[in-house]
Amino acid sequence: MDNLIIRQLDSILKEGELEYEKDFHLEVNHQFLDSKSKEWLGESFEELGGKEDFPLLNKLKFDFKINRFLIKYDDESHFNRYRLISLRSEVYDQFNFEFLQGYKRLCRTYEKDCLKVGMQQRIWFGPTLAQSLFGEGSEPGDFYGVGASGWRLTAFNDLQMDLQSRLHGFKLLRISPYETLMTGGSLRRIDQLLINPNEETRGMILKWLMRKLA
Repeated sequence: MDNLIIRQLDSILKEGELEYEKDFHLEVNHQFLDSKSKEWLGESFEELGGKEDFPLLNKLKFDFKINRFLIKYDDESHFNRYRLISLRSEVYDQFNFEFLQGYKRLCRTYEKDCLKVGMQQRIWFGPTLAQSLFGEGSEPGDFYGVGASGWRLTAFNDLQMDLQSRLHGFKLLRISPYETLMTGGSLRRIDQLLINPNEETRGMILKWLMRKLA
């Protein structure tokens, strides 16, 4: 589903004749990460149950880059109790992220949706690194003990992405499937609108994106 949504957004941006890059990769300069930033990451890593020194990401992938804006679409697997922990990091007290309060609410509200897509072994347990950092995950759907080691790693990496994008001088725009637009007299979720948008809907979505980039 998320690949379809990215393709649709790509098509809409092309129709809007915007200058942008798709699948933008940001090479991380670790010299930007000062002692205070490392402290913030370390505290969140510990709260997430991390058992060793935390690994730093060397490259970050974003769906689109438009000027100094980076755009990332987060599917349902990003909204859960572990992401809520990482969203409480002091990083978000020091830097302004417009999505913060909305994402906290979504993490509290939509973990059931996360379970629908996130109990696949590759998501629940994550890569081998996830279990070496957080311990062996519990059975899918069981949050007792370690719970979802893969979800924990994703939550920590999302925090790194938020912090590093800001340290590198970008403004990060995160888009969730739960955002809504008014159309036909009712609110519709953005992921539903992007499944097969007609010309009017495509124009509406373009204007919505432009408002976010203003």
